[in-house]
Amino acid sequence: MKLPLRSASATRADEDAARTGRRWDVLAASAAAVLFAVAAVVGTLIQRADHSLYVDWAPLYADWLPHVGPGTPAALAVAAAVVVHGPRLAARLPWRGLLGAVWAAAMAWTWSLALVDGWHRGVAERLTTRHEYLRGIDRFHDIGAALRGFTGHILLTQPDHWPAHIAGHPPGAVLTFVALDRFGLGGGGRAGAFCITVGASAAVAVLVTLRALGREHAARAAAPFLVLAPGAVWAGASADGWFAAVAAWGLALLALAATRTVRAPRAVAFGSGLLLGLTVYLSYGLTLLALPAVAVLLLARTTRPLPFALTGVAAVAGAFTAAGFRWWEGYSLLVTRYYQGVASERPYGYWVWANLAVATVVAGPAGVAGVRRMLAALPDVLRRQRRGGAGTPDKLVVLTFAALLALAVADLSGMSKAETERIWLPFLLWLLPTTALLPADDRRRWLLVQACLALAVNHLLLTGW
Repeated sequence: MKLPLRSASATRADEDAARTGRRWDVLAASAAAVLFAVAAVVGTLIQRADHSLYVDWAPLYADWLPHVGPGTPAALAVAAAVVVHGPRLAARLPWRGLLGAVWAAAMAWTWSLALVDGWHRGVAERLTTRHEYLRGIDRFHDIGAALRGFTGHILLTQPDHWPAHIAGHPPGAVLTFVALDRFGLGGGGRAGAFCITVGASAAVAVLVTLRALGREHAARAAAPFLVLAPGAVWAGASADGWFAAVAAWGLALLALAATRTVRAPRAVAFGSGLLLGLTVYLSYGLTLLALPAVAVLLLARTTRPLPFALTGVAAVAGAFTAAGFRWWEGYSLLVTRYYQGVASERPYGYWVWANLAVATVVAGPAGVAGVRRMLAALPDVLRRQRRGGAGTPDKLVVLTFAALLALAVADLSGMSKAETERIWLPFLLWLLPTTALLPADDRRRWLLVQACLALAVNHLLLTGW
């Protein structure tokens, strides 16, 4: 008779612990909402006082504009389908079928949200504004000459300075759209479609990474959250969605090579290096993805892919350097250009915490609750890591913490004052797997909250990206 009594007691203790965890989840999401509300109030007061924020709906780069559009019915349908059927399908589909379904659903979600603003305003015109990449591609008729003279047009004081986004990134970013134009896919509509289509594949890359590290169960649990990510509001049609996908596939290939779950791990490691090297030449700040990359190697307990991955990175860096662009010189000039513009007036003391409020919206309440669980588990996981006894479940915690650490460094750097809802997409993507730590019985409710937040933002605000 004693064994059943102990089992019943243990069951009650587990249920109590689960309820306690659930309360903390809700409190964390509520605290994030309060943080955003405070950032909105304080930001409004600062903007009205001295107009130093340069955003109209602080802390987001957006305008208040309640509206519906042709994408509204599709967005509602996708959200309902994923909330109702997503968890069950993610658990039951064959692995390859799941990957295809996630990519298709993520594209449907991102496309529908973009089309809430209509084809022209939501897709075709996004990359053609005066700050964007397509405004400068006509200056790349001679790509070699443009690369050799690239740094000579970064500063505002230099003749024919680049538009803000071209100047703010290494030339790999604008060369993406130059290449599309050369292949007959020029224009804002095709560029936007490219960013949405390829950007949506980032969700698949995250799943591949988790499975390679032995966390297929976590990948399946997180899959619906990767589809209904509120960050899709800003990923379509933004070049940062493309950046996020390149970076995510670089990490995925590294994980496959490190765990030797592919036939040619050395070639895959080299391919990983090419993508991660390209990432560095798409955005200066994405060098911080070295932290999740190191985490992947630590979790796989190997450095075997490192020489081949570094060779790939060196190949990309060598090609750009030989063509006449020096990354370190470009970055140095970018810092000067950054403070020649509105960044010199945007207060660091506000954005250093308001950026985090923005991050809670992009990751969503479920992402916040998942990060809370990850941070709560972290001390025990690190102790097990030091003793060399970490198990497979710990890998999710370590990987997502590395992404959070990269985001924190980006925040403290002061080079991301505002507009982080798009700039930080490659980092915030890797926080969504923490949703696998949420209780299974709660996931549909959290998915519903995620979808409602994204729909509310997209229908109440006209976002700048």
